[in-house]
This record gives sequence, structure tokens and C-alpha cells, in this order.
Amino acid sequence: MVQQRDFKGFPKECVRFFLDLQQNNNKAWFDAHRPEFDAYVMEPARQFVVAMGERLRQIAPGVHAEPEVNRSIFRIHRDIRFSKDKTPYKTNLAMWFWEGEGPRMGCSGFYFHLEPPNLLLGVGIHEFSDALLGAFRQAVIEPQLGQALVEAIQSVSQPGIYSFGGQHYKRVPQGYDPGHPRAGFLLYNGLTAGQEIPIPEALYSPEIIDVCYQRYREMSPIHTWLRGLAQKAPQAAPQVAPSS
Repeated sequence: MVQQRDFKGFPKECVRFFLDLQQNNNKAWFDAHRPEFDAYVMEPARQFVVAMGERLRQIAPGVHAEPEVNRSIFRIHRDIRFSKDKTPYKTNLAMWFWEGEGPRMGCSGFYFHLEPPNLLLGVGIHEFSDALLGAFRQAVIEPQLGQALVEAIQSVSQPGIYSFGGQHYKRVPQGYDPGHPRAGFLLYNGLTAGQEIPIPEALYSPEIIDVCYQRYREMSPIHTWLRGLAQKAPQAAPQVAPSS
């Protein structure tokens, strides 16, 4: 069983693996280097999931941190069935810590994305289910919930280092007032906050847990608001299948 104390940081070979994969994205190369993938990517990733999950429970008590592929660890294989890009492998290590009931990708959570030369950390929901989208829109125009959303955004915006995502539509949906003071949020089909930084030296030590936690904590008002929305609208439980 993987334990929190097992995590010592990611080895430099982890980053080197993805740099090499970027230049050799084919099955023959990957099969020949599968031992390095298992030892330098997957094993420390499992350890990271356990250690990060323990820390995240300080701000998200019900967080799911499950050190398995298609749970907290995204699979390395790309779905190329409908893509013009037929390279078979993702050139990143992505992990997901979600809080809530229902399918993992329909819940708000905390995202880790290592893709040399950068590290991306984020929170939120990338795309709402249809039902949760409806609940979100109603919350935007509701005075108390709408103001709480504005305050959460302002809180996360204050350091000036996080960007926001989720705006998708060009027009306010039918039935809603384009002149509403929060009408801009009605253009969203998801809500995320994030920061992309050059890979820090801390990645190679247990200190990366602190680096991630600090940013997750600063972005957590977005997660907390989304969790409250989901809890108040249980009928909006998303039916989104895991995507990675």
C-alpha cells in the first residue's frame, strides 16, 4: 500500500521521460521505455496522489485521492479515434483530486498537469453537465449565491497570478436578462481558476506538496462555491463519463 511518507518528490528522470516522449511519440519507443515510465512516472505519481490527498483534506475534507489510472491519475494513452493528431501518447502527467458524489470529472476538484517545461495547477469544473449548468445559471442571477460567486472570484483574483476559464457562449442564453449585472457569467459552461509556471525545483523534493497546496488553498474559494452549488442542487448530479 502506498503511504504519504513514501513520496520524496519526482525524479528528474520523470521530466526527461516526457521530453524524450515529445520527440518519440510512437508505440515502439514507448514500449522500449516502459520500465522508465513505470519507475519514474507512475510510481512517484501514485505516491504524490496519496501525499497530496492527505494535505488537501485540510481544505476539502471529502476529497478523492485515488492512486490509480482513470481515477486520480489520467491515462497516458490518447483517444485518437476522432482526432487528426494520431500520436498515441499524451506528453504530460495529469492528476485530479475531486470532491463530491457522482462521476469524477463532473465534480469540482484540484488539477495537476506536468508538461515540460511547465507545471499547471488549477481548480474547478472544466465543463458543467446540462443539469449543473442550469443550476449554475440560476445561482448567478440569485442575489445571495450570485454575490458569493463574485466574492469568490475577487478573492482568487486578488494575488493577480491566477487566470480564469469557462467562458464559452457568445450570447446570454434565452430567458436571461443580458443587462443583469452578472450576465457575463451566463456565458460560462464551466468555471476554473489556474496558474501555469515553469517547473519549479521543488518538483524534485517533497516540497512540491507545499507549492501545490499553497496555490490550491488560494484558489479554493472557487472550489468551495462550486461544492456548495452541487450540494444545494443534488438533482443536478452530472452524468459525465470519465474522459481520461
